[in-house]
Amino acid sequence: MREVLNEIMAVWRSGGTAGVGTVVRTFDSAPRPPGASMVVTPDGRVFGSVSGGCVEGAVYEEASGAAAPGLFRYGVTDDDAMAVGLTCGGSLDVFVETISPASFADLDQVAADVENHRPVAIATVIEHTDAAWVGRRLVVRPTSASGTLGSARADQAVADDARGLLAAGATDVLHYGTDGERLGDGMTVFVSSFAPRARMIVFGAIDFASALARQGGLLGYRVTVCDARPIFATAARFPTADDVVVDWPHRYLRAMDDAGQIDERTVLCVLTHDPKFDLPLLETALRLPKVGYVGAMGSRRTHVERMTKLRKAGVSDAQLARLSSPIGLDLGARTPEETAVSIAAEIIARRWGGKGEPLRDLSGRIHHG
Repeated sequence: MREVLNEIMAVWRSGGTAGVGTVVRTFDSAPRPPGASMVVTPDGRVFGSVSGGCVEGAVYEEASGAAAPGLFRYGVTDDDAMAVGLTCGGSLDVFVETISPASFADLDQVAADVENHRPVAIATVIEHTDAAWVGRRLVVRPTSASGTLGSARADQAVADDARGLLAAGATDVLHYGTDGERLGDGMTVFVSSFAPRARMIVFGAIDFASALARQGGLLGYRVTVCDARPIFATAARFPTADDVVVDWPHRYLRAMDDAGQIDERTVLCVLTHDPKFDLPLLETALRLPKVGYVGAMGSRRTHVERMTKLRKAGVSDAQLARLSSPIGLDLGARTPEETAVSIAAEIIARRWGGKGEPLRDLSGRIHHG
């Protein structure tokens, strides 16, 4: 919906009703990804695309006269694709609904979140055994939710899962029992996330950084590897990283903060264990007003020496308490890959409030947040 949000808001602000078709699932070689949307205004104008032109006509007809929300599947096999113009083959599911001030009262707040780069997700029931549930929405933010899907149980289950998707900047279809049961069938929910991917910045172009960059990618982070030494910081050594930067770490971090690229979801992993890099970097990192995690690699002795030097540099005890050092959870890790898993595990635990203990030894809810 992001690409047509301005057009939807223009209709919404005028008090009108827009017909909207959104791709919620794709199969095989479908042309547009989940989240791609097309809007039909009250005067018949069309903005956006759900298929690059292949099935726009059919979606236009549904969106123009939609009296009730519904899910439609379009597509043919690759062998037949040329006959109908669906040149890529595949198939896609499109959810068609109407949006107006009456049907989506807080859309303006969602639009403000998107415009100001604040994470927000829209969870919409796209299938349910009870037709009255279809089209209901829950707006989910990192620490709050508004609206309802139909029951407190469903709201809680979907909000928990939507926050996980939102943290990763992911859009997906989720399945539940009719009242939000984890095990069951009868309700399908489409979660559309509006958030840039959270960032993981790995400082130190070493073998541990390569393994951690792979783990960060699996967790959905936009991964940057930064090192002041150009001989080590190369794209060839870190093929899974989104960015490889040659710069002094503290200077790069300050530049990113000045550019508004550091927020409460950002993860900073300091792996150089070289004081000339680590100390100015950690001074900068621990004084940032917003950051999700700061971890530093090193032995117990290195940690003690580092803390002493940081205190002498004027870093407060409250700021030092934000530092995870030595980095990672106690998994008995030895290899770079195992160490990367232990670091990733600590990041997840910090994000959601987990304790890093075996679930079999605990009781209560499994999911935090």
